[in-house]
Amino acid sequence: MEGKQVMGYELAESFDWQLPDVIVYPTGGGTGLVGMWKAFAELEAMGWLENAKRPRMVSVQAEGCAPVVKAFQQGATFCDFWTGAQTIASGLRVPKSFADHLILQDIYDSEGTAIAVSDESILESQKQLARMEGIFAAPEGAATLAALKELIKQGWVHPEERIVLFNTGSGLKYLDYKS
Repeated sequence: MEGKQVMGYELAESFDWQLPDVIVYPTGGGTGLVGMWKAFAELEAMGWLENAKRPRMVSVQAEGCAPVVKAFQQGATFCDFWTGAQTIASGLRVPKSFADHLILQDIYDSEGTAIAVSDESILESQKQLARMEGIFAAPEGAATLAALKELIKQGWVHPEERIVLFNTGSGLKYLDYKS
């Protein structure tokens, strides 16, 4: 998790020490989300941030393996083991997140949310990222775009907000996948 904090530091630096409003992160083990939240606390303690407003953290999982989403919807503080985990996004096929209690606490503290998306919407978003942005995202990264589309429909995010989607891998890892 300590190494994952670098994402938070680099994000803060890229945004001139003003954090975005929302971070949408694909969550398997969840240490990236937790590491960023810890980095933001450290940056705030050092006085490096322009303001203390932290982003709402969004945990994205696949419908076929969504232990964090289920726990969040139940208001739980930890995740139960997800049996029969299935998704094309192997990085999201984690039946019990290593940092489950920390992930959930960070989502609650940030007034964030957790959302599950279908494999179909992941593949559609992967194609959209390639077509519109030239990004060959791994399914895990494409899941964040699929989640954003749903969050927009729900009115959970707004056009004026600065939203960051994390793509945590290359689609090159999945060249042998047949849809």
